[in-house]
Amino acid sequence: MNLAVIGTGYVGLVAGACFADSGNRVICVDCDEAKIARLKKGEVPIYEPGLSEIVQRNQRNGRIVFTTELAAAVRQSRVVFIAVGTPQSADGSADLSGILASATTIAKSMDGYRVVVMKSTVPVGTHALVSKTLRENTDHPFDYVSNPEFLKEGAAIDDFTKPDRVVIGVSNLAAGEIMRELYAPFLRRDERIFVMDPASAELTKYAANAMLALRISFINEMAELCERFGGDVEHIRRGIGSDSRIGNAFLYPGVGYGGSCFPKDVSALVSMGNSVDFPMLLTAAAQEANLRQRRLFAQKIIAHFGTKAKGIALGVWGLAFKAKTDDVRESPAIAAIRMFLEHGIRVHVHDPEANATARSELGDSVKYFDDGYDALDGADALVIFTDWAKFKTPDFDMIASKLKHRVIFDGRNLYDPGSMARKGFQYVCIGRPTVPPDDAAPTR
Repeated sequence: MNLAVIGTGYVGLVAGACFADSGNRVICVDCDEAKIARLKKGEVPIYEPGLSEIVQRNQRNGRIVFTTELAAAVRQSRVVFIAVGTPQSADGSADLSGILASATTIAKSMDGYRVVVMKSTVPVGTHALVSKTLRENTDHPFDYVSNPEFLKEGAAIDDFTKPDRVVIGVSNLAAGEIMRELYAPFLRRDERIFVMDPASAELTKYAANAMLALRISFINEMAELCERFGGDVEHIRRGIGSDSRIGNAFLYPGVGYGGSCFPKDVSALVSMGNSVDFPMLLTAAAQEANLRQRRLFAQKIIAHFGTKAKGIALGVWGLAFKAKTDDVRESPAIAAIRMFLEHGIRVHVHDPEANATARSELGDSVKYFDDGYDALDGADALVIFTDWAKFKTPDFDMIASKLKHRVIFDGRNLYDPGSMARKGFQYVCIGRPTVPPDDAAPTR
């Protein structure tokens, strides 16, 4: 099938590459000439495991091409995906200007029937707005499809090619059959395709992310209660996670959620509720709890040093909002580092992939290190924000030799408190008791 994908951001590029890899001919379009020039050379501008290999393989096979010419791409394609950004407006709502501009150009470029598929995350009701825009700008027939993405950064290729579900929102079942054909290579079991009306499809995306955000915020609140009452959130997590009605997913305490989806989508859902005079109380509470969680962890570190905080140095491991990505949008690490800097704390940072993207947020206010251990030279403590695999089994003797004090603040609960105490570390994590360091352990 001939496809066009408008937008070569995270969603558009993953979708275009995976559709090409399943045998389709895909034209990826973007108005950013510099990005398209890089993609034509096989340079993928985002870090996502496996994506570069798929893009380059399909470029060699001629199944994926990159261009800035939207009109030509529409005329050569049967199905046109819209995957442009929907940035958050000042009031928390989604900015649809890019969506509507794309829809207008698509309509004016059509020379016959097209299936126009919305892959961007858009508020409920967008299907009517975009369909109206298309009708006003073309006499050719079309079908509109809402097809929200459910990709996790760091696992996007697996999520796309082995999906838990594919949601298809249509008014015309014939368009739904075209979408079934397109997704057939990724779905051996038909029950994973959910065909519904466009409004329900739009809300499904927001509902999924809001539910996951609620789970994260809930377990983080329980972790804070544990710290205040002397409980251990790990026991609680296992205890409630064993209930088949609850499960373990997204019940891991930490410094809060971030990234390009959860914060924006939760905010948009709150805004949608307000727009129809129905406050989304639970969703708004999750949003506020997440912001508080970031502050609590940073404040805990600052309070540890008290009046001596100004002038100390912290070695920070992890800048991306999660492992296996270079995305620092709404990253708890960035928010906390800004608080450290406001208190006169010097910060040395290391992330396996996100040093460059973090520089766009933090500039030269921190020192960047390619090696995590180098970031600890002369630091008073280590702070961990991201659960990269390499951080889970570090050389603790090396860490001890670099730090001025054997202190680790772990925002991801990567280590066992008892084991850390036996190694002689003061180990402060989320919602678990701090075990006094073993006096028999070697010290500097």
